[in-house]
Amino acid sequence: MTRAFPFSAIVGQDQMKLAMILTAIDPKLGGVLVFGDRGTGKSTAVRSLAALLPEIEAVRGCPVNSPSIAQRPEWADVPDDAPLVTRPTPVVDLPLGATEDRVTGALDIERALVSGEKAFQPGLLAQANRGYLYIDEVNLLEDHIVDLLLDVAQSGENVVEREGLSIRHPARFVLVGSGNPEEGELRPQLLDRFGLSVEVRSPDDVEERVEVVQRRDAYETNPNRFLKKWDRADKEVRTAILTARDALDSIKVRKAELRKCAELCIALGADGLRGELTLLRGCRALAGYEGAAAITREHISRIAPLALTHRLRRDPMDEAGSGVRVSRVVEEVLG
Repeated sequence: MTRAFPFSAIVGQDQMKLAMILTAIDPKLGGVLVFGDRGTGKSTAVRSLAALLPEIEAVRGCPVNSPSIAQRPEWADVPDDAPLVTRPTPVVDLPLGATEDRVTGALDIERALVSGEKAFQPGLLAQANRGYLYIDEVNLLEDHIVDLLLDVAQSGENVVEREGLSIRHPARFVLVGSGNPEEGELRPQLLDRFGLSVEVRSPDDVEERVEVVQRRDAYETNPNRFLKKWDRADKEVRTAILTARDALDSIKVRKAELRKCAELCIALGADGLRGELTLLRGCRALAGYEGAAAITREHISRIAPLALTHRLRRDPMDEAGSGVRVSRVVEEVLG
């Protein structure tokens, strides 16, 4: 099977790639919301990053990719002597028409009818554990499904209480949602629950568009040669991500930088404290990725658009977009 398009070979879209990298370093950031035109590499970026990451070790046959026999769910039909196997980081697509049962899991009707046993049939959340859950056109998904996904993504656990079942299993994944804002917007309450947001556009530079087409054509014509060409660059990104993961807990956060985070959120009118917490996590992940020992104002200025743009209240008196407002306030607060 042909490997995914190399992450390092994606042309432009630097903010989107940075957001993906930050969530790979710290999955607790809360996922990424990518809004923009069709055909701008949103789903490609998710699959490319997952393919770039090291394979995970999981119990063979475990429906939730448990890392050890001791951690497999009690309801899972997995033998005690099942070996550990390696598999790629999961990337699960959630289709628009998916029902709640398909997402969370439900009673296995076939097994119940055939053998009379009450058994649990895992859903998409089980498959996505320790990986990525990707939702295209998230703005068109039913609100109660989005609410459910965000709750599970935050808690890291899926709980199913229905049809006489009482099931719990780990569901730790990075949620990536994409969509076209022209086809509908997400409710502000849901926007705020995503950790980072990015707006992507089709490139308007001729040379950049030519480069995109050339690389895609080279990949489809001779994928092995193209993958080999970009293998070293992808390995460098992987190494930086793994190094940053190990360094997260040791990165210093001075009170002066925390004050700037709070001043930014107050100046922008962001509700609650989720903005500051996400901004702090994002800055720490970026510092680790770049090998810095402490968070600086530069880190704050670079992460602020990703962490705060989608949390702003609408201002009918301000014609500027959210991104422009964030950039303006960042300059006023940080200098």
